Amino acid sequence: MRETTAPRVNGDRMQIHPERASNVVASVLAAMHGLFGTPDKRIALHEPEFRGEEWTYVKECIDTGWVSSVGSYVDRFERDLAAFVGCKHAVATCNGTSALHICLILGGVEADDEVLIPALTFIATANAVSYIRAVPHFVDSETISLGVDAGRLERYLERVAQVIGGVCVNRATGRRIRALVVMHVFGHPSDLDALVEVARRWKLALVEDAAESLGSYYHGRHTGNFGCLAALSFNGNKVMTTGGGGAVLTNDSELAKRAKHISTTARVAHEWNFLHDEVGYNYRMPNINAALGCAQLERLPSMLQRKRHLADRYGQAFAGINGVRLLREPPGTSSNYWLNAIMLDNGLAARRDELLGTLNEAGFMSRPVWTLMHRLPMYHACPRMDLDVAERIEAQLVNLPSSPGLIASP
Repeated sequence: MRETTAPRVNGDRMQIHPERASNVVASVLAAMHGLFGTPDKRIALHEPEFRGEEWTYVKECIDTGWVSSVGSYVDRFERDLAAFVGCKHAVATCNGTSALHICLILGGVEADDEVLIPALTFIATANAVSYIRAVPHFVDSETISLGVDAGRLERYLERVAQVIGGVCVNRATGRRIRALVVMHVFGHPSDLDALVEVARRWKLALVEDAAESLGSYYHGRHTGNFGCLAALSFNGNKVMTTGGGGAVLTNDSELAKRAKHISTTARVAHEWNFLHDEVGYNYRMPNINAALGCAQLERLPSMLQRKRHLADRYGQAFAGINGVRLLREPPGTSSNYWLNAIMLDNGLAARRDELLGTLNEAGFMSRPVWTLMHRLPMYHACPRMDLDVAERIEAQLVNLPSSPGLIASP
């Protein structure tokens, strides 16, 4: 597993002279102007790009009337997506949260179980756990990928959990800890080898929240192939989009069959009768959305290439600015660079909001990372380990515009 060095704690924080802090804000703004000029309209954080066959495929759905959850484009999208990510099965859903919900159900999570998830994640990760009436159990992150810190998680489980009869149990609550959800933040693959081993030792189902990592690889293998199941998202702000949509990925044929069954209201196949053999969900992706997805997949390699070029240009622009670090892909990985992010030095964290305000006012949309899950009122009382690294990342991170068309390819 990766060795990570946590940032210094707040009480030991290096003091930054106010003039230097202001210079950093000015230097970042100057770098943005150097890359993009003076915007005549606001540059969005991430915009969809439709330059291929999107209109042709969508028009075919409209012309033929096949716009809902049955149609040839859904089947084609699933085949093409599975081929792109190198897994056996992809099951298209109406959004990424529904895909993650299905993953947790098929991973064996039941009501009153606990699910280990990062505190540093989008709200959908925690909400999907709540849909099953299970309990999110928040774990800390590391500073290289911003994903779950495998080493700290291992040591934490040694203190708070035990395996009884092949089941991981929380000593304090008595509840089963059923699964570990790994989220690939901004498309940067987490430390998967180490996390797979933690899940194996503690008898946890490993689920990848790969919502942000389509086109990202860990040691040559696409994310989503390391857990028993994975969830993708194709929201309008993702690397590619189907408008709204998601997918369940798995290399287990039985799990794929179950995913498709329960995501289509658990209807038993019949020519005309309505028979349902369990509680199911109306989570199937509509054909018209899948048509968008097929066209987007055709252009995905080009979009990924241009996003990597943008990340390289950001790296060059910020290289000479002291106190600012561009988040780059971890060693041995290839990131899709969904959202570029800079990290401010510890002593500059107090100027984060000043930087955000300056950039947004100048027309460069920027944002902080999500509010950590344990700070939200509905999740405040959930079990958690010490989250000091995630809390410092939250205080120091700024996302920057990352659309693939922002800078022309060389």
